[in-house]
Amino acid sequence: MDTILSNGHKKNNMVDSGYFKKGCNPFAQTGRSKLQNERASLNQQIIKEMRMRAGAENLLKATTNNKVREMVVLELSYVNSNLQLLMEHLEGLNSSVEVYQNVEETSSLPLIPMGLKETKAADFSVPFKDFILEHYSEDGSNYEDTIADLMDLRQACRTPSRSDAGIDLLSSYFSQLSFVENRFFPPSRQMGIFFTWYDSFTGVPVCQQNIALEKASILFNTGALYTQIATRCNRQNQSGLESAIDAFQKAAGTLNHLKETFTHTPSYDMSPAMLNMLTRMMLAQAQECVFDKIALPGIKNEYFCLCRMAQEAAKVCDVYSVVYQSMIQTPVKDHVPFFWSAMAQVKTNHYRALAHYFVATALLDHELCPNDDEDKQEKALSQLYDSMPDGMSPLKILKSKDDRKHLGKAHLRKAILDHEEALRIHNLCRQVKKLDVLQEILQAGHKRSLNKYSEFDSENDFVDFIEAPQIIAKTEQKAEMAVPSTSKGPLALFSAKQRWTAPRGVHITPQEGDLGFTLKGDAPVQIQSLDPLSPAAIEGVKEGDYIVSIQDTDCKWLGVSEVMKMLKNVGDEGVDIQVISLMENTVSSMPNKSATYCGGLPKTYSMICLAMDDDKIGKTRKVTKKLSFLSWGNKNKQKTASTISPSSAVTRTLPSKNRLSTAFSNTDSSLY
Repeated sequence: MDTILSNGHKKNNMVDSGYFKKGCNPFAQTGRSKLQNERASLNQQIIKEMRMRAGAENLLKATTNNKVREMVVLELSYVNSNLQLLMEHLEGLNSSVEVYQNVEETSSLPLIPMGLKETKAADFSVPFKDFILEHYSEDGSNYEDTIADLMDLRQACRTPSRSDAGIDLLSSYFSQLSFVENRFFPPSRQMGIFFTWYDSFTGVPVCQQNIALEKASILFNTGALYTQIATRCNRQNQSGLESAIDAFQKAAGTLNHLKETFTHTPSYDMSPAMLNMLTRMMLAQAQECVFDKIALPGIKNEYFCLCRMAQEAAKVCDVYSVVYQSMIQTPVKDHVPFFWSAMAQVKTNHYRALAHYFVATALLDHELCPNDDEDKQEKALSQLYDSMPDGMSPLKILKSKDDRKHLGKAHLRKAILDHEEALRIHNLCRQVKKLDVLQEILQAGHKRSLNKYSEFDSENDFVDFIEAPQIIAKTEQKAEMAVPSTSKGPLALFSAKQRWTAPRGVHITPQEGDLGFTLKGDAPVQIQSLDPLSPAAIEGVKEGDYIVSIQDTDCKWLGVSEVMKMLKNVGDEGVDIQVISLMENTVSSMPNKSATYCGGLPKTYSMICLAMDDDKIGKTRKVTKKLSFLSWGNKNKQKTASTISPSSAVTRTLPSKNRLSTAFSNTDSSLY
């Protein structure tokens, strides 16, 4: 705490009172936290200006006094001007990619991360305690500490660390929101808890009592955090590039899941059109990392290697072209930062130029020799184009020195034009011009193409001018959306429609090579034909149990054959497994998956809720740290998952006299 708060905030009363011990520290002085704090400050200023504008517009409608109307119109012009400046400032923050890049990056094109959505603090204590008393006939004060744990977890999720621990933190809170929704959010009434989230592109607040807005926003931040993890990876080595590809693919999968699951979201950054564009952008950046991974060992000046790299570069060009087209569509272009669309254009032209340069080098530097495989070279060249230039065939080009030269120079001319277009777009955007690494790479590529062209330049070029054909995009590793590894198992079984016991650890030993049961079904496998006298039955295994772990190895996704292999060579010492049982009762279906409507509540922005100050929520509540149903077995992970994460908890047991202990226990559906 001393190192983090060396700027003088150490003596702040909130710090002295221990307010940040279980939450996040807004004074953390990392580059990323400064950027996020500035974003939060801008959001508050935007709210203030929007309130002033709403009041002025109401006054303008109500008054008939011409002098008052003139003053109101003048004030409105000032307010609208301030709003425009604030949103331009917010766009600048969304364009600040340098702070997210790896510090060792010196020769790679910058990647675009997403900023996290900001939120206001939410107070669960009074509504939850009242509901426990009313609905469960329990004293809500018995659960003050468990409710405080939930509020602290939410507070920690506002600034997750840029690592797998941060992803685990967000995933843990997201998983528990459905559990809490089933316990405390009946479809017939509102709980009086307002969730306020700010649009990450415009800063416009959305305030609702619908917990679906909370779930959708956490899912958005999970995808955004994956992009920040990806941009942080060191792309100068193989493992770093593979990690970046994986993170971008998971970001795309998360955002796509958000688009398909939460429809009619009131925040524009989570609209289907915007999420579709963001998903494409993440896949494009993953494909760019694939190109970097292939080029990492070096691009050899060999005919087949150059043809392969040309198609890889054309693939990156194509995906960025699709991203740019989605950015300039009418509903999206008004909210996407100009920096983003400029970067998409720059990379489209840059990688198209690289593709033409590689083909030109393959044609100009490698003539067909008697020892070369003529058929193989002809096939490689024919696969580069949809259609050959007029009067040319692949074999004719390979055998004719003049044709190779003319076509190679045509590709070089195209490469030079594309490099110049990339540089032109680079100079149009103020934020892009600040990226020195990008400018150096673009200028180096342009200079390389010019030097290559000067080697083969001659005075009769205008006579032999031909147009370079378009290069077919092809890749050995297509970037695809990936499901994050937080999945709890096959959805057909491990879904909200099913209720499960917590995993039970069982040690089983074979008798004469027989475990005492057989297995059936696909993933996960189910125990059947259990011998009631076998050691497994005596240890607590039941007919119909599902095996989810063997020797600490997760096997929820494994079929019968894989599980049998793991159990085949069990010796006399036995093996430790974990099993779960399906509970008879089922969870009631959710009233609506939409984040816009819940229980007939229309889409609204509550100015009353927006007027609530963060610093008035939760500062005086009790913060005794005790293990509860909200611990989820992940306390140790949560300690490092936030910039300033919750302190360790002290284990306790709920009183046995509480009739609700089962409903709040960890032996319920909270794990699955």
